[in-house]
Amino acid sequence: MILGYMSMWYGLAMYLKRNDIADTAWGLGFVVVTLFNLIINPNLKLLIALGLVGVWGGRLAIHIWNRNKNKKEDFRYKKFEDNPFVKVFLTQGFFMWLIAWPIMGAGRGFGIVNLLGIVVWQVGFYFEAVGDWQLKEFLKNPKNKGKVMDKGLWAYTRHPNYFGEVTMWWGIFLLTWSGNFLMVIGPLTITMLILRVSGIPMLEKKYDDNKEYQDYKKRVPAFFPWKKR
Repeated sequence: MILGYMSMWYGLAMYLKRNDIADTAWGLGFVVVTLFNLIINPNLKLLIALGLVGVWGGRLAIHIWNRNKNKKEDFRYKKFEDNPFVKVFLTQGFFMWLIAWPIMGAGRGFGIVNLLGIVVWQVGFYFEAVGDWQLKEFLKNPKNKGKVMDKGLWAYTRHPNYFGEVTMWWGIFLLTWSGNFLMVIGPLTITMLILRVSGIPMLEKKYDDNKEYQDYKKRVPAFFPWKKR
């Protein structure tokens, strides 16, 4: 199912001649996966998860589409131009499958841990949605061109949106928890990707020569929100 979904988006990427459309496909893919699992395994946990993942995935897809539609392709995708189907779409589909393990493993029943998952998800959604909105408003002001965003949530973490996304998936893990420890593969995978692979490291590499950003790095934590140093 995920293979067919990502293949469809690869076709759209070829038509648009930009592989960063995969970022738009990302959030919506989890909505499709959750809906599919709810159909074959109807239960309360997955019904709630569909609502939460639907809100997150829909908002993220709209945000990324509007952010990218009038810009050049995201620089991070240039290195994958020789084989984008495998290096972008199949790879993203594989990680989507890993991250979705809590959804695929959700069983029946509902307890305090599952309720806690909803609360954790809400914290994560706040950081991602508000962080994205604050950055958007900051970039809209011509006076901020070339400056580093260090206001609002960005004064406490350099990547509130990434912190929010990881937190949401830990929330989904708790929401769908059914006693299968393999379900932890999901939140561990997204945490690893954000902290060590395609999230913070790739994005911050762009600012290696930016003195203002290097000063920002000294003052503000990369991931977990905390007061300025």
